[in-house]
Amino acid sequence: MLNIIAISGSLRAASTNSALVAALAANAPADCRVEVYDGLGRLPIFNPDDEGERTPPEAARLIEAVTRADGVVVSCPEYAHGVPGGLKNALDWLVSRDAAVGKPAMLVHASARSLYARAALSEIMRTMSFALYEEVALEIALLGKKPVEMEAILAEPTNRQAIRGAVRAFAGFIRGR
Repeated sequence: MLNIIAISGSLRAASTNSALVAALAANAPADCRVEVYDGLGRLPIFNPDDEGERTPPEAARLIEAVTRADGVVVSCPEYAHGVPGGLKNALDWLVSRDAAVGKPAMLVHASARSLYARAALSEIMRTMSFALYEEVALEIALLGKKPVEMEAILAEPTNRQAIRGAVRAFAGFIRGR
């Protein structure tokens, strides 16, 4: 059983990215467990002076979750042509750790319009030595949809199949490393 942690880069209650990672967890193949990380908004701002013995509890929880996971999936909105500060902050907590080094990671998308954030996030994660899986791109257009609409779109058989297929392909990438 592979353990995958899924992180939404959005803090919005009705986030399309959070809906997408929740759908990944709900539709994961039987041999994969996808756990949604929910602590992004509780992470303190990264400060290198707080590493080590002084690591705040939520940062320690994130570091442990990523370390323990076989892979990481990130769904990220784009703010002002960049990665939202909360997600960048979470990644900053991992920079000086071994948690990211060689860790398989996959980006998934809830909007076709996040091209700048995708490029920036890919660059950040490669620099951190994540092993980015880029063979299968999961993109389900949820931008501008209300929660009920998102739920209906994510429940469509073709989208559920695409989600399972993307996680299955990512699992193959993880196992092949």
